[in-house]
Amino acid sequence: MVKIKKLISMLLVAIMVFSMVACGKSGDDSKSKDTSTKTEDTKKEDTKAEDTNSDAAAEAPAEDLDYDYGLGVTFHSDEPITYSMMYSDHEVYPYKEDWRLWSAITEKSNVSFDLNIIARADYDDKKSLLINAGEASYIIPKTYDESAFVTGGAIVPISDWVQYMPNYMDFVEKYNMQADLNTIVKADGKYYKLPGMWEAPGGTGSEYTLVVRKDIFDKAGVDVTALEKDWTWDSFYDALLKVQSYVGGGVIWSDRWKGESLLKIVGQTYDVPAGWNAGDGMQYDPETDSFYFADISDDYKEFVTLMNKFVSSGILDPETFTQEDEVAENKFYTGETVIFGSNRSMLATYQSKMNETLGEGNFELYSIVIPKAHNNYQTDNSRLENGIMISQKALDELGEEGFIKMLRFVDWLWYSPEGKDLVRWGVEGETYTVENGVYKLNPEITYNGINPTATKALNVDYGFGNGVFMYGGTIEHASAMLSPELQDFFSRLNSYRDIKPLNPPVSGDEDQTEQMNLIKTPLIDYVKSATLQFITGQLSIEKDWDAYVAGCEANNYQTYVDMMNEIYNSSK
Repeated sequence: MVKIKKLISMLLVAIMVFSMVACGKSGDDSKSKDTSTKTEDTKKEDTKAEDTNSDAAAEAPAEDLDYDYGLGVTFHSDEPITYSMMYSDHEVYPYKEDWRLWSAITEKSNVSFDLNIIARADYDDKKSLLINAGEASYIIPKTYDESAFVTGGAIVPISDWVQYMPNYMDFVEKYNMQADLNTIVKADGKYYKLPGMWEAPGGTGSEYTLVVRKDIFDKAGVDVTALEKDWTWDSFYDALLKVQSYVGGGVIWSDRWKGESLLKIVGQTYDVPAGWNAGDGMQYDPETDSFYFADISDDYKEFVTLMNKFVSSGILDPETFTQEDEVAENKFYTGETVIFGSNRSMLATYQSKMNETLGEGNFELYSIVIPKAHNNYQTDNSRLENGIMISQKALDELGEEGFIKMLRFVDWLWYSPEGKDLVRWGVEGETYTVENGVYKLNPEITYNGINPTATKALNVDYGFGNGVFMYGGTIEHASAMLSPELQDFFSRLNSYRDIKPLNPPVSGDEDQTEQMNLIKTPLIDYVKSATLQFITGQLSIEKDWDAYVAGCEANNYQTYVDMMNEIYNSSK
């Protein structure tokens, strides 16, 4: 029987080789590309993320498909088709039914969307309700954390299917994304979302930073351009004292995002997770090859001590951690404050708003490289971003062949160079031109600080440059749409700061994950509450630190540490 199986396997290999050679000789038949059928091997429970490369190499004889797809091929369905999709509606560029985006996608692919439009602020909550109720759309983009949906069966383990996505797999292989993908693999050896993948972290480097009123800093005698390469948080604090004195005292910094971004970027420099990066409070120690609870470490104590110093000196507004973004924005736009949280998409908005409030030419904004503490790392080190979940409902209703067809559409729109250009730039000749390989928005259209005086916005008026569709890409893709100011910032950032190595992945099984979540939720809630109390002075770092550590012990942090290291060691 074994010999017969070997003979059959050899015959199948010979057939596939012959088929691949034949396909190579008829390059015009784009429908023959990457048409492998799903086998039981792709459904094994112990499938690992690193298997996806070998799966992608397996091809079966050509099929008669009703659509075109492949590397360098525009996905196009012979018949019109509609796929349901959840849509996160951004308040800065609210959804419009007549956006050119929708017709441009359909013209290229013959695919339309049945959208479930949800306000961005409510998106995660409503997405969870719909998934748990079995009413999810087929395509679920803007997913940051898929963990809650892994065990319920409502979401497809997409790593079982990525071999049918040639553009996705091409990027994985070309830019060595396997180690990054392994960070989202669950205990069953699978991953459950298609992440945005960048050639470099954040596309061009860590995008969240602080922007300062350079004109005010200059007048106060603080040359940020000369200091930022090597400055520390202590020297930055001294610089802010000078600025505070120059403007006559009072708060000069009132931040947005309820301080979550600020805590993240400062915490990282102290080797501790905080703010948006709080996670489970764990940090990896490469010297001991083990994980520890960083939120009770001396590093964490130094971190909250610094943040408290900013508040107690009157530099940082304690309302940073409770106020809505609009309140913080108004303080910055009117000149009440001179330092503010920023990212690549917000800088142009700040410039435009302050042209209205302060007058063009009366101020200068400058994105700074974040000061250092215990390391020289950028804030982010992952090359993955939020991604797309695919509902089990899609597989059940479309059937396997229809499901694979939809995946190949997703592959083209979100992962092919052509799809990326379409959703980023729009339609060549209508919204942009290409001259000697350089992309240029039409002069009447603005985006991210490009053509700032233009009368139309690429995202607001056309729907392109839309966060629901702009997932990952090359450094070239990421930098092409940046203003000169942002290109300068990322050049400085990547010159002055390094990328931190990735922590090894740790994935428990369903029972372990449930146990750990039962510990993590109250533990991190306690940590976050105490952290803000330390920062704002409601708790004394000197007097109350030991009681805080005891509170973490009472919330079973050591049990969590032991479980994580046990899982990590067993997976080596």
